[in-house]
Amino acid sequence: MTNQYPDDSLALHTDAYQLSMMQTYFLEGIHERQAVFEMYFRKMPFENGYAIFAGLERVLDYLNGLHFSATDIAYLRESGEFDPSFIDYLENWRFKGTVRAPREGEPVFNNEPILQVEGNVFDAQLIETPLLNIVNYQTLIATKAARIRTVVGNQGLLEFGTRRAQEMDAALWGTRAAYIGGFDATSNVRAGKLFNIPISGTHAHSLVQTYRSDYEAFKAYAETHRDVVFLVDTYDTLHSGVPAAIRVAKEFGDKINFQGVRIDSGDMAYLSKGVRHMLDDAGFPDAKIYASNDLDEETITSLKRQDAKIDVWGIGTKLITAYDQPALGGVYKVVSIENDKGEMVDTIKISGSAEKSQHQVRSKYGALPLIKMVSHRVTTLR
Repeated sequence: MTNQYPDDSLALHTDAYQLSMMQTYFLEGIHERQAVFEMYFRKMPFENGYAIFAGLERVLDYLNGLHFSATDIAYLRESGEFDPSFIDYLENWRFKGTVRAPREGEPVFNNEPILQVEGNVFDAQLIETPLLNIVNYQTLIATKAARIRTVVGNQGLLEFGTRRAQEMDAALWGTRAAYIGGFDATSNVRAGKLFNIPISGTHAHSLVQTYRSDYEAFKAYAETHRDVVFLVDTYDTLHSGVPAAIRVAKEFGDKINFQGVRIDSGDMAYLSKGVRHMLDDAGFPDAKIYASNDLDEETITSLKRQDAKIDVWGIGTKLITAYDQPALGGVYKVVSIENDKGEMVDTIKISGSAEKSQHQVRSKYGALPLIKMVSHRVTTLR
């Protein structure tokens, strides 16, 4: 079957005005002038004391494979928007430049460079849009993940957001960013395959509904899986779900690894206390209680204050969508450019910061290390 949307490169994943500016540089003969661009953001996300940098891996992967495909070239010619000589130049164009950035997972701060691109102005201009697209999102998710990790401490933390993400790319790379930010595992199997992230999952309410009772569903699941976590809130958590889970765990004994139960609705603090009491009384003090259902650092903090007996947290919607702040607002600005004499001249837009420094700060969680910029020389291969 023919692909309805033949998309064989990422070169056109950019804003139209980037190509328009590149054409100007090319036709004016200044496209080889050296320039330095820097990416930074102006305000701390989530009113946090720092952000967690993420996205570098995808940036480098993108740059290493960046080229204009035959279908890209054909599309640009057919558009009639660009000079033929400019399009001819794009046919054999490859990115050549240096990217400097912190290591992923390191804290970064507002109004300081979090990524720097050094190369000719032509190359650096094209990649503005995709670099912002990548780093803005992944840094936002990694920061949200780190905030949640701070609240849960050393308890289990699972990423459950794929179905709520804004499309497949966001789900995949958001999962990786969450892992960078401190999550332990993900429900996204593709992310597990590509990034070697541990995968984790239980089962849905639909399994219980298919078998028409908690007991029959849990029994079927135990017969087909060694490691089991039973979802106990389909009908009645304390009067049906947990008793059925305990019954099956006792019947199967050493044939299964009864890891615990999951609660996905209701008064989590109240229910978790009841569930903990029932599991302990039944002889399963090591069985863990998993919780999910629109959780984030605020709801987790509230549940902990209520002494909820939850051991593992499954976080979905409010992590993967950066629910309370859906944009980082990072920008990408030229800070130095070669003049007619071959000299590099500093330049700054009036709304920018004339000088950005990198420093150490102390938050309520302790001292944070200096940002260390690491160079990555990129020369794409055809």
